[in-house]
Amino acid sequence: MTLIEHSTDSLNPVNTQTWSNGRHLVHCVKVIRETHDVKTFCFMSQSPIMFFFKPGQFVTLELNINDEQVMRSYTISSSPSVPYSFSITVKRVNNGLVSNWLHDNLKEDDELAVHGPVGGFNAIDHAAEKVLLLSGGVGITPVMSMARWWFDTNSKVDIKFVHNAQSPKDIIYRQELEFIDSRIDNFSLGIICDAQDNGESWYGYRGYLNQQMLELLSPDYMDRTVFCCGPTPYMAAVKKMLIQLNFPMENYHEESFGTTSDEVLINAEESAELALAEELDTDKEFFIEFVNQGLSIKLTADETISTAGAKLRLHIPKACGMGICGTCKVRLVSGQVEMEHTGGITEEDEAEGYILSCCSKPKSHVVIDI
Repeated sequence: MTLIEHSTDSLNPVNTQTWSNGRHLVHCVKVIRETHDVKTFCFMSQSPIMFFFKPGQFVTLELNINDEQVMRSYTISSSPSVPYSFSITVKRVNNGLVSNWLHDNLKEDDELAVHGPVGGFNAIDHAAEKVLLLSGGVGITPVMSMARWWFDTNSKVDIKFVHNAQSPKDIIYRQELEFIDSRIDNFSLGIICDAQDNGESWYGYRGYLNQQMLELLSPDYMDRTVFCCGPTPYMAAVKKMLIQLNFPMENYHEESFGTTSDEVLINAEESAELALAEELDTDKEFFIEFVNQGLSIKLTADETISTAGAKLRLHIPKACGMGICGTCKVRLVSGQVEMEHTGGITEEDEAEGYILSCCSKPKSHVVIDI
């Protein structure tokens, strides 16, 4: 047999750019209806860009709704193994400003800005040989990105995929999951439906994930790394169950911004934050001045700069509320703050005086530029 040597001179150089955390203009190239109230929106750049990211990370959309800028974070549901585009999957929510707007208005060829990708909940930073992916509802998106990545790259990762849906008609990506399950031996699918509507047939698990179901679907769950995402009550119930079962919680990871991508919950979070602020000890108070608006307010040392803006009815964009996405970045003109972020700001931005208002608390009188 003759071996043919290929010269590197015959390889064309890659001239496309690669994605990095920041603001990017993209356009919608496809809208896919997943279920009766869930759609997937696919995006590309006008010029070729390879959208590399870690499976499980998210982006923040910058939208203009009713002449106001609105920022919302959504997990990337596609896999970086398809690098020239990325997708998000969105569930319509009752009274949801952003989810309803996306479903009713965003169409092919529309352009918008996105920020990211960011997020510590991903399959790269927490690599494992055996994983248990637990999801509820639209919380399936980050773990689906992981599953697609492992499937596309012919990974040897042993995957147990357990998903909770309200009913059979609400199972997102059902056909694709069943296809993956039929193609590879290292993927095992388990779907649980809370209930079923009249006329629907369902022969799988019913109810909510419990210890008995967990042991049937993943008998060796104690030996696996768990990735969990879903509505807050779902994640809380899963976490409580695993703790009671003495699961090694250092191997448990959950989506930390999760359901705050729903604007209804964001508003609830802000209301709770303001209510809590009224109850805090006011022994240490500092003036927070917003220099361009000519407004100032007193804060306690336990309140955030974001709270000050909310009290003054100032619009500081906010998405995750936990220092992950970087949306609420403002410039600290003077004074000192204590900032406990989780990767949402770069060292370069900090060196230039920027802080994240959602996780920055005053240590002195401060002046802010927004």
